[in-house]
Amino acid sequence: MLLFWMWWALLAVFRAFPEIDIYFSQLFFVGADCDAAAAAGSICGGFPYRDVAAFDLLRTLFFRLPYVVAIVMLWKLVECYQQHGATFNTERAQKLKVALGTLLIGPVLLVNVILKEHWGRPRPIQTDIFGGALHFAEAGSLAGKCVSNCSFISGEAASAGWLFCLLLFVPKPLRYTLAAPVAAISILTPAMRLSFGAHYLSDVVLGWLSSLVVFAALMALTESQQHQKNSEI
Repeated sequence: MLLFWMWWALLAVFRAFPEIDIYFSQLFFVGADCDAAAAAGSICGGFPYRDVAAFDLLRTLFFRLPYVVAIVMLWKLVECYQQHGATFNTERAQKLKVALGTLLIGPVLLVNVILKEHWGRPRPIQTDIFGGALHFAEAGSLAGKCVSNCSFISGEAASAGWLFCLLLFVPKPLRYTLAAPVAAISILTPAMRLSFGAHYLSDVVLGWLSSLVVFAALMALTESQQHQKNSEI
C-alpha cells in the first residue's frame, strides 16, 4: 500500500509542477539554428544522445534483456510442473508465477496496452518545446494529441523495475554478486530513455515504480493465499 500511494503522490507532484519534466528534458536537448524552411518561432535542435551508436546498442540490449529472462523463467516454471508429489517445488513455482505475473500485468498490459495507448501524452521529441509539432501535456493528462505508443508511462522503465524486483528471489550469495549490475541496468535503462528525448522524468519514474507496485501486490496476494491454505490445514 505504501508503494501504491507513493505512485499516486508522485503523479500528483509531477502534475502540479510540470516544469520538473520540462527542466530535466531540457538538460539533454541541444538547440540549433533553424533553416530557412522552418516556420517563424520554431525551435530546432535535438537530443544528441539518441544518435550515439554505443548508447543505441545498450538500449537495444536492455530492451530485450527482461524478455530473455522471462523466457528462461517460463521454461523453469514448465520444469517445475513436470515434477509431481514430493518432488514438486511449491515455493519455486510460486516465485516464478509472481515474477511472470508481474511482467504480464505491469509492463505488458498496464503500461504498454492501456496507458501508452490511451493516455495520449506526446514524447518530449514530439512536443513543440523540443522541435516537435505537438503541445506539451503534463503527466497523467488525457489532453495530449499523441495517437499511439505514447510517452505516459515508460514501458522500458517498467521492465527495468521488474528486473530489479527479481533480486528478491535470487539466493543471497548470488544476490550480492548480481545486485550491482542489475541495479545499474535498472537505472541506466530509464536514464537513457530520458536522455534520448523519448520520455519525461515522470514517465520513467512512474514506469519504474509501477512494476514494484504490481510485484508487491502479487507477493502480498500469494502470501495471503498461502497463509489461508495453511490455516485450513
